Amino acid sequence: MLIGCEKGTGEFLIKGTVTDNTFSQGLEGATAALYKVPIGTSDELYVKSVVLSSNGAYEFVVPREKMERYILRVNKDLYFPIEESIYYSSLSITDPNIFNLSTNAKSWAKIHFKNLNPSLVDHFRYIKQDGLAACLSCCPITAQDFYGALDTTFYCLNNGNTNYSIFYWELNTPNSGQEATYTPAFDTSLIEVIY
Repeated sequence: MLIGCEKGTGEFLIKGTVTDNTFSQGLEGATAALYKVPIGTSDELYVKSVVLSSNGAYEFVVPREKMERYILRVNKDLYFPIEESIYYSSLSITDPNIFNLSTNAKSWAKIHFKNLNPSLVDHFRYIKQDGLAACLSCCPITAQDFYGALDTTFYCLNNGNTNYSIFYWELNTPNSGQEATYTPAFDTSLIEVIY
């Protein structure tokens, strides 16, 4: 005689740790929130949330119910947010479902370019060499061009406690070089080219 797996009963244990990569420790004080998405919808229904302790551990016990997926979101001020999709089909009812996550503190590079003696034919170009790429608020990784008079300032998001560097050219002149800065977590550092 075969015994069924008691569909629709039991609980899922979803747990893990969230690591602060910048300081090599648990992401203490962050909020981990769990949402569920019913099958055939895009609705995100809040389930529950916890505030992480010093070891960054979290744990959710949720009733076993047929969902398309769960979404785990972790947020803390001045850190990059985390979003992890957990599909129902991947969950075990017999074993803990472990999802260890990590994030970095934010920092910024303040970039300032200024031409002291501008002319209409001036052509200034720079390209990012080191620094965070492929995020919504990141500065581009492709070469950027400026023409004529130039006095501009912008901010580039970076991982905390890492380097940010650019290479620049004033085209048709010998003026070129590299500028770099260390971007401490939660702070802004300056890269400036005045020519």
